[in-house]
Amino acid sequence: MAGIIGVIALLAVLGLSLIITRVATIALTMTGLSQEAARFQARSAFTGTGFTTSEAENVVNHPVRRRIIMLLMILRSAGLVTIVLSLLLSFLGSGSDIAKLTRLGWLAAGVAALWLLSSSKVFDRYLGRVINWALRRWTRLDVRDYASLLRLSGEYRVIEVQVREGDWVAGKNLQRCYLPEEGITVLGISRADGSYVGGPKGETEIYAGDTLILYGRARKFQDLDRRRADVAGDKAHKRAVREQKQHMEEQERRECEYKTKPEAKIKQ
Repeated sequence: MAGIIGVIALLAVLGLSLIITRVATIALTMTGLSQEAARFQARSAFTGTGFTTSEAENVVNHPVRRRIIMLLMILRSAGLVTIVLSLLLSFLGSGSDIAKLTRLGWLAAGVAALWLLSSSKVFDRYLGRVINWALRRWTRLDVRDYASLLRLSGEYRVIEVQVREGDWVAGKNLQRCYLPEEGITVLGISRADGSYVGGPKGETEIYAGDTLILYGRARKFQDLDRRRADVAGDKAHKRAVREQKQHMEEQERRECEYKTKPEAKIKQ
């Protein structure tokens, strides 16, 4: 029985670790980091693996990101790794060989299940929505360097998206991407060599390794970040255009209703 409890406790610790890094990833994404960079920095801080990169400097120099990383470091220092090692030693150190193999089998199955959940796009999408809602509901995560300057509110964000080989936007110019039809505006492009293209035009090319600085609704960015250059990617683009059209129609309807309100007439 003690061995089974040890396996359950170990899997609980591993699952909690995955959730903690996922929460930190979403929180860092809300501050403007790309999803890939946010995931890397969260896992790096939680595991205690340090890397001296320009991304790390951006995290340290940003007050909100710095607080998130500090919390991850505190959680790591609380002894999660020590707990895992202690549990391994406690339930593997006693019992028959068959019992040990059984526990190892349960442990392997549990770790595999956690790995599949962490790799599942469907699970990741729903978990991301829950965490995103919780962060907005119970925290005051303010992106000071963007929001205070651009007066962002509601679901609108400025975020970085890193372009990878095979992404839907890679190898195209802005005009061929039709991103404004999806409700996304490209504010700038950071090239892999460190150069920056501000206010890019329609003929500006997008290359793998570029980092796009985008403005739009938060939910649009994840879809674009995952979109690949294939038939499914083209369908996703068309679906995003339809959703944006519906959103704009709804927004125009709300504006018409607002114009009829007494307070709108007073302001005029």
